[in-house]
Amino acid sequence: MEKRLDIATALERILPQVSKPARYTGHEWNSIVKDWDQARVKVALAYPDIYEVGLPNLGLMILYDILNREDDILVERVYAPWVDMEEAMRQAGLPLFSLESRHPLTDFDIVGFSLPYELDYTNVLNMLDLAGIPPLAAERGDDAPLIIGGGSGAYNPEPLADFFDLFVLGEGEEVLLELVKAYGEWKKEGGGQREVFLRRAARIDGIYVPSLYEVSYHPDGTVSGIEPIAPEARPAITKRIVVPLPPAPTRLIVPYIEAVHDRGVIEIQRGCTQGCRFCQAGVIYRPLRERSPEEVLTSIDEILKNTGYNEIALVSLSSTDYSQIKPLMHELTSRYRDQPIAISLPSLRIDSFSVELAEMLQTRRKTGLTFAPEAGSQRLRDVINKKVTEKDLLDTAEAAYSSGWQRIKLYFMIGLPTETVEDVQAMVDLVRQVVAIGRRHQGRKAQVSVSVATFIPKPHTPFQWMPLLDEASLEERLSLLRKGLHSQGIHFSWSDPQSSLLEAALSRGDRRLGRVIHRAWQLGARFDAWSEVFDPQLWARAFAEVGLDPDFYARRERPLDEVLPWAHIDTGVGMAFLASEWAGSLKGATSPDCRVRCLNCGIRVTFKDSIRPEYGYCQMS
Repeated sequence: MEKRLDIATALERILPQVSKPARYTGHEWNSIVKDWDQARVKVALAYPDIYEVGLPNLGLMILYDILNREDDILVERVYAPWVDMEEAMRQAGLPLFSLESRHPLTDFDIVGFSLPYELDYTNVLNMLDLAGIPPLAAERGDDAPLIIGGGSGAYNPEPLADFFDLFVLGEGEEVLLELVKAYGEWKKEGGGQREVFLRRAARIDGIYVPSLYEVSYHPDGTVSGIEPIAPEARPAITKRIVVPLPPAPTRLIVPYIEAVHDRGVIEIQRGCTQGCRFCQAGVIYRPLRERSPEEVLTSIDEILKNTGYNEIALVSLSSTDYSQIKPLMHELTSRYRDQPIAISLPSLRIDSFSVELAEMLQTRRKTGLTFAPEAGSQRLRDVINKKVTEKDLLDTAEAAYSSGWQRIKLYFMIGLPTETVEDVQAMVDLVRQVVAIGRRHQGRKAQVSVSVATFIPKPHTPFQWMPLLDEASLEERLSLLRKGLHSQGIHFSWSDPQSSLLEAALSRGDRRLGRVIHRAWQLGARFDAWSEVFDPQLWARAFAEVGLDPDFYARRERPLDEVLPWAHIDTGVGMAFLASEWAGSLKGATSPDCRVRCLNCGIRVTFKDSIRPEYGYCQMS
């Protein structure tokens, strides 16, 4: 109690001095505050970015809801304080605390970090340090909280291996509950040495304990092996999936300040069958699982009742691939016809978006339309297996602008494998055609927002062996785009090549990069995803001091027989399949949607007990 009073007193002095103090006050609508003394296991769910970014994270919402349903488990939240709040906390000697009860993180049994993005990694170390928890796992005593990580970043956990006790691989709804209950049993037995529990945890499917593995290297710096050094450690750790999808959270936390996606959300399906070769999410979230329209409708009714939101997003990797999307939209627009409720589809596939769907949406408040052609030329779209044509995009623009939309956002990438300057020029030409269509229907009100990201080769994708494009070539192509897209009605944004280098290095890095991350944080790196804070010179110095080269990780094409740092992490998709897709890309050969023909990627074999045979593709329910 004294600690909490000290925190409350300090906050009274600090909060008037920092930006957006409501980031740190808690007590939001639908947040859950349990009796601290009655909980057997206390868990803090941590998101390594600011409150507005982390609060709407769907994965965090799901785990918060599921764990808090257990009577003997208490779950609270913590986000990364912005730089002004961090400075004020350090000056006041205030430890990082949870929002719900304002307990210091050191009071919790488990601190679980969501790892959505490589450029958040230094924030993890900073949050641990602010909490008074040593960032290095080897320096933490048996009485320190168990530090665990999950999310897409855990699919190559090696750069973070020095900082985490264990990683949860795959979907956390079931495995995290198993882990927390196992911890509760261990604690009931008297606890003891952390290593004893870690060995016990390693027996749980989907749990990776990096301290139970040894990594060796060839003289050229490539990985030669990743070997278990304890009987409990498995040669390969297979991700966890949940079948069917658990009930969606409907008592969403409503913030006092505007969040990045400040709306109600319902996950209508998980997984994607399109097979884009650059897309990590399309691999790690296989197989496809859909919610029934009845469940979606019931959940939306409850979300609206519990939150007061007037916008609902139907979330998935490709919302319009949901098999019941049209009847669902018909029912939604009919059900809420007399209410000011907007329905948004934040992930639209160009080839499946129809005039009929646009007309359904136009009866609601216009919330914007976003599409991802990814590449400007058909040749390059075939390379990446993006099943969309120029006609698809132009027809979709015609439908959208003629139905009343005035703004479309388009996502592209540069630096894709085999890309040429001609492919980049094709992007400019395509955007200008979209603008012309908009002008024809909406006049000068027509806008096109173009966001261009640098292609980052990601683990567990067919392009995991490919290099990041060199900086000179990236700058040449960005210059062409800046010139070609400098026109009224076009808003152009792009990725910083230096942050792309860092992301690629961390994405494809091995365990040695932990020393680089640690040193960069010591030098002051944090919020590396934020352009106003990111300092590439800190990272350059950290790499140099440790004696590693970011280009070795980011800009080196890797042979198919090289042992990859994430070779022991099994997504269920086989390496032979990924290699065949890589080879097909170089020939410009496309692969069909999994719903058209099974490509034998490995998912059916890995999760054979959960596949529903009545589907012609890997649908589970």
